[in-house]
Amino acid sequence: MEERIAQLQTLPFWADLTNVEREEIIHGSAIQQFPAGSMIHNCVGECLGLFLVRKGGVRVYLLSEEGREVTLFQMGEGDICTLSASCVLDPIEFDTQMTALEDCQLLVVNAGVIRRIMEENLHVRCFIYEMTNRRFTDVMRSMQQLLFFGVDQRLAVFLLKASEKADSPEIRITHEQIAQQISSAREVVARMLKKFSNQGLVEVRRGSVRLLDRAGLEALI
Repeated sequence: MEERIAQLQTLPFWADLTNVEREEIIHGSAIQQFPAGSMIHNCVGECLGLFLVRKGGVRVYLLSEEGREVTLFQMGEGDICTLSASCVLDPIEFDTQMTALEDCQLLVVNAGVIRRIMEENLHVRCFIYEMTNRRFTDVMRSMQQLLFFGVDQRLAVFLLKASEKADSPEIRITHEQIAQQISSAREVVARMLKKFSNQGLVEVRRGSVRLLDRAGLEALI
């Protein structure tokens, strides 16, 4: 309980809550575990609520009827997701999927609790819409890359960002995982990585990619 309350106190709007609202959020929240690859939220017939990523990573994507996936953005430790509480955001009418990139621990605040507090607390309502706007900016950036960037450019962008996040030239990741992240096919990613390897840009190993020439990758973008 104390650990959960300490995490709730890191929410940006916590200081703007009344004592009654704080108690409501405390009793309406829970820490949930999701193993790597598991479905967190599919936005169809359910509304998970607002959540804070305590550990691990989450991928948010669209899924077509044919099974094609388009990654919108991903979240890491400390990030807050509001699209998982889409039932409290009336203008949102599209379905998103969310899966755990790795073993995840989320602090989830019940959607019903968030809705009730949003209706009475302007600070919470403004925060929810501000966070949602930020996520839509991420979505637009992803759509821009998908529509106007070639696979080589999307792959270069992904590798550079993943290396920065890992603070290492070596990225522990599979071809399938890369394909999911850049919304492409595994076979295409394998061919492109082989091309990058032949150009001396990367070194491909089983389960990992090492960046050898950052300047060369940046020149592709």
